[in-house]
Amino acid sequence: MANFFSDNRDLEFTLNNLDLLEAVALRENNYEFAKEFETAPVDYADALDNFNRVLSVVGEICGDNIEPRSRTVDREGPHFADGVVTYHPLTQANLEDLRKADVSGVMLEHRFGGLNFPVSVYTMMTEMVSRADASLQNLFGLQDIAETIAEFGSEEQKQQYLPKFAQGLVDGSMDLTEPDYGSDLQAVKLRAWQDEKTGQWYLNGMKRFITNGCAQVHLVLARSEEGTSDGRGLSMFICEACPQLVVRRIEDKMGIHGVATCELQYNDVPAQLCGKRRLGLIRYVMSLMNGARVAISAQAVGIAEAAYRAARQYAAEREQFKKSIDKFPAIYDMLAGMKAKLTAARTLLYETTRAVDLRTVYTHLAEEPNATAEVKNMAKYYNKLAAILTPMCKAMATESANQIAYDTIQIHGGTGFMRDFNAERFYRDARITNIYEGTTQLQVVAAIGGVMQRDADKRLEEMFAIEFEGESARLAEIVKGLYAKQLEAVKFVADRKDVAYHDLHARDLVEMETYVFVGMLMLRDAQKCEDRFVLAERYILDSQAEFAKRYAKVMSGDLTVIDHHRDVIDY
Repeated sequence: MANFFSDNRDLEFTLNNLDLLEAVALRENNYEFAKEFETAPVDYADALDNFNRVLSVVGEICGDNIEPRSRTVDREGPHFADGVVTYHPLTQANLEDLRKADVSGVMLEHRFGGLNFPVSVYTMMTEMVSRADASLQNLFGLQDIAETIAEFGSEEQKQQYLPKFAQGLVDGSMDLTEPDYGSDLQAVKLRAWQDEKTGQWYLNGMKRFITNGCAQVHLVLARSEEGTSDGRGLSMFICEACPQLVVRRIEDKMGIHGVATCELQYNDVPAQLCGKRRLGLIRYVMSLMNGARVAISAQAVGIAEAAYRAARQYAAEREQFKKSIDKFPAIYDMLAGMKAKLTAARTLLYETTRAVDLRTVYTHLAEEPNATAEVKNMAKYYNKLAAILTPMCKAMATESANQIAYDTIQIHGGTGFMRDFNAERFYRDARITNIYEGTTQLQVVAAIGGVMQRDADKRLEEMFAIEFEGESARLAEIVKGLYAKQLEAVKFVADRKDVAYHDLHARDLVEMETYVFVGMLMLRDAQKCEDRFVLAERYILDSQAEFAKRYAKVMSGDLTVIDHHRDVIDY
């Protein structure tokens, strides 16, 4: 018997120390929902008990059912013939197990049959599912589609779709990417036209790289405004599987083999407008992408957890020169670095989800007619904090997962290159995480504005105010020193007023910000559990060296370096 929640003390620590008290109370309308819905908690203790219970159920399904099936699913995958995608029987069994556990509508409101759990708890589920089978997360993790309808759809659309999502009766996909336009979503061309007599909308065009494109319900980004060529001409639509929506093929991918990635053709597909015209990209997809960043970050952390455990077990069992290889400094140093990266990524992930949870509830409160100035200010603050943390989190979690998966194969040696071991699958599955839902380079673009405007400073100041003692105080001074240099570097780049120099060093500045922010998170958690001090120390000392390299680059002030980079490319 394996349970991917109870066997992960870091995940248990995170749940019990995340401080969701405020977010849960506001989400549950100060627990007034308990008077109307049996599933609603009566207080935070009751809510926390529910979280633990459901996470334990999902953890057991992941450990006992999903993970043992994962290798077969990876090797055989879904079947495609005559335009029909059929998921592997074991994938179907996994989805049925999760449906029976009533976790198909984790974040949906009670009135739609959902659990009304915060994003943070749902993210823990997606992490565990990803550890068991990363490709399954791309199906289980599509609950953001229902959330988008809940957020922006009409009441009629909510009643039409959300109860079905909550019961696991329908699945969904978000259809954004087109054959000629990957990250450049404002250039989307798929056409939406409206019959003037009936008011019915129809969709025509192509989409590519659509995860679970064989779904029953689709959220589609389409060009609704004739004569436009930018994001202001795009709207969001809901459509359903029908003969006019053709799956042309599924991709033969490097990894994530258990889920179908489809190319779709729309031939006058009937659709409903979701929300208002022209807001499809600039509001609705941006909201959807923010949720996707968190989901993929959790997927990356889940893969990293699986990879680290595989490396740790193999190193403890593999003997060379009459002792297990985890006794060799080169190996245990590598394992220590992997563990520190993994814990740091998880720490930032759930600090991010907490900000997202608070942003969600305060944004809704701020939209009420009687919203106070304090509520509006809180909504503004958490919007800015979540906006900087979500891309920072995705960049860090996915890059760390790739490095951990790489090191796992290295520790396995030649056996890691063989399909007899899971190490090579983790390596393949991790590789997509820093590409889809926005590459790491695009995460830098999304985060750099918040870095320059210092949107995380208030949260940093709260952590700097913690009273550290002994060795923790020494490490805190190191991080504070890095913070002072970060402020200096940000000012240096801003004062230069050179766009090319700013863009060249954006990734350096974002990563430096991450080292500072995560360093303080790790120290904060070490205050609550002294066993975590060694992890904080390893992360901070490693970060100090990396920070110094990036700081030197940023502060060089040498504009010719831009031309030198181009010369290297052209050589």
